[in-house]
Amino acid sequence: MFKVIKNSEKNRARAGILQTNHGKIETPIFMPVGTVGSVKSVSVEDLEDVKAQIILGNTYHLYLRPGTDVIDTFGGLHDFMRWDKPILTDSGGFQFFSLARLTKRTEEGVKFQSHLNGSRHTFTPEKAVEIQDKLNSDIMMCLDECLAYPADYDSTKESLELTTRWAQRCFDYWKNETESTNHLFGIVQGGMYEDLRRASAESLAEIDFPGYSIGGLSVGEPKDLMLEMAEKTIPHLPYDKPKYIMGVGTPEDLVELVNLGADMFDCVMPSRNARNGKLFTSFGSINIPNASHIFDKGPIDPECDCYTCRNYSRAYLRHLYKSKELLVYRLNTIHNLHYYLNLMHDIREAIKKDEFSEFRKEFYAKRA
Repeated sequence: MFKVIKNSEKNRARAGILQTNHGKIETPIFMPVGTVGSVKSVSVEDLEDVKAQIILGNTYHLYLRPGTDVIDTFGGLHDFMRWDKPILTDSGGFQFFSLARLTKRTEEGVKFQSHLNGSRHTFTPEKAVEIQDKLNSDIMMCLDECLAYPADYDSTKESLELTTRWAQRCFDYWKNETESTNHLFGIVQGGMYEDLRRASAESLAEIDFPGYSIGGLSVGEPKDLMLEMAEKTIPHLPYDKPKYIMGVGTPEDLVELVNLGADMFDCVMPSRNARNGKLFTSFGSINIPNASHIFDKGPIDPECDCYTCRNYSRAYLRHLYKSKELLVYRLNTIHNLHYYLNLMHDIREAIKKDEFSEFRKEFYAKRA
């Protein structure tokens, strides 16, 4: 299901092909986040236009609303939202982390109250896979426990051991209780401790998942520590399996993590920042509400050929934003997603030509 087609000779960067039931994915790849079956403010046609290969949905949110039974009547999330390319779903582990006041963790799973109406529910590892199987997501995530930063060593060790036991239960249910031909990824935890990260990676590798995710990063730790933990973890995962860094990050993060050997990324940053007026360009980011754009007839980025840059000026986008016109959310989001996906395209091409080191230098030179 995954094949490395080119390794860089100067670093760990690599290009590959990940095959799924809804098509192939070229890696390294960035995945737009569509938490509730929609990438905020854009349509599936917009996603196709920016050349998105795969998007995310979230098990926790879709389970609560509209409900698994509703989506199951459509045969899964693809037909429900009219997206015919691959979908990855998170298991809900990060939501239980971010909504900790509403949850209680036990060996069996997570008991929680809905943030919508206070109703009570339980997610076990088996149920997390069962729900994702009904969603028919091409890539499913194991239920895991994510800890906040900082966390002490003993608590982190206990948590990762629980995550590993849950991973085995997820794998057994996926193998024995479903007829799914979709992929299930294990999630590495271990906080900011190198030996625990290694132990987690090696334990999950023994289970032999189709792919592996590295979780528990970008939870408040310094940037250099995040990169250090990724660098120490990636080599302990099987070479011939895709490696997915969850919830990361900035354009600079993506470049650095590709350099370390990561294959897949997701983050709300391009869409969320678009709604807040922060736009990414080849030369760094700009804030469209700034007064410097009042009379600017140019596009967001003169090197960009996205729909927004082909048709609208910075001055007009600033006007829309200051006027709180809803159109600006769509136009800004189209641009930011195009920027991220085009960045990944250029990274892939550089790796294939074994020019990623040169690409990385040029990437930073433009921001100097």
